[in-house]
Amino acid sequence: MISSLIVLITILVLGIPSAIVFIPLAVITGDVSDLYRAVCFIVRAAMRTGGITLQVEGLENIPVGRACIFMANHISNLDPPILISYLPGRTAAFAKRGLFKIPVFGYCLKLAEFIATDREGNVEAAQQSVAQAGGILAKGIHITTFVEGRRSSDGRLLPFKNGPFYLAMESGAPCIPISIYGSEKIMPYSSPRIHPGTMHIVFHSPLDPAGYATRDELSAAVRAAIASALPHWMRN
Repeated sequence: MISSLIVLITILVLGIPSAIVFIPLAVITGDVSDLYRAVCFIVRAAMRTGGITLQVEGLENIPVGRACIFMANHISNLDPPILISYLPGRTAAFAKRGLFKIPVFGYCLKLAEFIATDREGNVEAAQQSVAQAGGILAKGIHITTFVEGRRSSDGRLLPFKNGPFYLAMESGAPCIPISIYGSEKIMPYSSPRIHPGTMHIVFHSPLDPAGYATRDELSAAVRAAIASALPHWMRN
């Protein structure tokens, strides 16, 4: 409970003045970079004050000067903000459409070109999301996606969604599999509370979509890479 309060207070203390300064600046200039960096700094500061330690491996595997598609497993609500705040360069990400309705936060997602998705499986909407993501990659901005499409309730890998692999095959962007574990204990699936602990993020070597005949083959390769660094019980 104490860690949760500390994280919340840190976000409020740093976030309110940052929002007052950087949101109008992003609107006026059309450049979201300062706002993006401020949010990443706030997330990292909140995690440190809340007693969360991060262990990162494999950052050297990320190609320099190329927009990549980061593909991670998903076990906690902490995964997106922490992962994104530690990625080199700027990324956009797929996010549930409902998040865009949250005041201020949702507006920041739009400014940062995050991509709204639905879980209903609407083919036309999925195609639009993939097309939007392709345009963002063409600008040199990374795309981050949690390939299971939702959090795993027990930490084990779920089946992967097809959308990220359509995007990869169409864009040709390098795919960086990412293994995440430890956050399932820091902020469990069924609890809003945050506990001190260590979160592990492992970046694997990039996979070139051109080296795979089908998106299913690419999906299997990404799954094998992610599973390889997870504890055995999470590999499913």
